[in-house]
Amino acid sequence: MQIIVVLSSGMDNWNDLKLVLAIARGRSLGKGAALLAVNHSTAFRNLNALEAKLGARLFERLPGGVYIPTTVGEQVARTAERIETEANALDREVTGSDARLIGTLRVTASETLAYSVLTRQLSKFRELHLGISVQLLIDNRVFDLSRREADVALRVARPREPDLFGKKLAAIGWTVYGCRHYAARAAGTSIDALRDMPFVGWSEDVSAVAAADWLTETVRPRRVVYRANSLINQFCAAREGIGLAVLPCYLADGEPGLVRMLPEPVAELGRELWIVTHEDLKNTARVRAFLDVVGSGLSEQKPLFAGWPPTTFEAMS
Repeated sequence: MQIIVVLSSGMDNWNDLKLVLAIARGRSLGKGAALLAVNHSTAFRNLNALEAKLGARLFERLPGGVYIPTTVGEQVARTAERIETEANALDREVTGSDARLIGTLRVTASETLAYSVLTRQLSKFRELHLGISVQLLIDNRVFDLSRREADVALRVARPREPDLFGKKLAAIGWTVYGCRHYAARAAGTSIDALRDMPFVGWSEDVSAVAAADWLTETVRPRRVVYRANSLINQFCAAREGIGLAVLPCYLADGEPGLVRMLPEPVAELGRELWIVTHEDLKNTARVRAFLDVVGSGLSEQKPLFAGWPPTTFEAMS
């Protein structure tokens, strides 16, 4: 059990454990540094100092910048993960009993949702709860709420993790949009009438995005004349007339420069909007307030999210 003796005598800093865990998760020094929000040189210096202090190598350095944990490194990473899990559980337990409408609330959402619809609801939330500071993390990846990467998430799928609480807010419709110039050229209202028109699409390295997959299956590659890994940029490109784009209705229906090239949402692209938090946090005052104000506000816009025909939506408003 020499390893345990070495670790207990040489690793007395939680930051050391976090560094090893981050590098092990990222499988590279650069990704580990990014997870900790430190620069590459700092992570490199700290790792070398830690290995020297322990008298043990924690990672094998492979070509291409790949870092693979050694036996010692795996043990340190497992220990760090256990401590992190317990610390996060304690943090959630303490935060979950907080009945004050003050403090910071970390919220994650996609760029398209944050573009306008969510920001309007956040403005209402701010008016009602001046003591709560919202940090909005705009990212399309799924944040780990158990590790407190965020307190509340707005997701496009039902949460599968058993320790999460989620509420469905709306169905989300997607369809094809273009500027009025292309609308005048369309020969019909089916996808067949649009196949020979120029399209805006996703970067070729993008995967596991339903709209990107649908476009690949539906439109010939040579008809995709512009690509971007940002949906907001695709929205802007379509508005400027570069080509047609597959967009969520809640983003594009309110843009005067865009019109629907297909009158109805594409059934295969239908999604759901969910508001999600950890079970331990759902009764925290500031989380509860966010669910009530922002969750309810978004839910009231079901017609907009679902992509009901504009005439139907206008009649209901």
